[in-house]
Amino acid sequence: MTTTSTHEDAAKPSVLFVCVHNAGRSQMAAAYLQHFAQGRIEVLSAGSQPADRINPSAVAAMAEEGIDITGHTPNILTEDAVKASDVVITMGCGDECPYFPGKRYEDWVLEDPAGKGVESVRPIRDEIRARIQQLVGELLPAEPAPSP
Repeated sequence: MTTTSTHEDAAKPSVLFVCVHNAGRSQMAAAYLQHFAQGRIEVLSAGSQPADRINPSAVAAMAEEGIDITGHTPNILTEDAVKASDVVITMGCGDECPYFPGKRYEDWVLEDPAGKGVESVRPIRDEIRARIQQLVGELLPAEPAPSP
């Protein structure tokens, strides 16, 4: 298989979501960004101490939105993932997140959904959705409205 790089591919922004377990917040954020960006943004997620599986309440809350994250698995945070990203969004990983100059860093203070039922995860999910919609608007140029 051959790969070609176009100017469009090179200009595609990359976002990395990081939380401790990579089982809830960062997984929901990555899924929303994939959904809203429709392939126009490279999306990664990782955790400084990844869990064994995705939080079932996060899976249920995202399913209510029509987004299936059952096949997602927590990933370990690597320096390479940070280096490859234009934007690094942390969600409570503290000093365990590597810092590289020239990257855009944001720390989203969000409640940890670990150990919570779906009723408690919904407001966290909704806040993540709103932040992702804003992020998409910042990273992708406005597209012209279709002609009638």
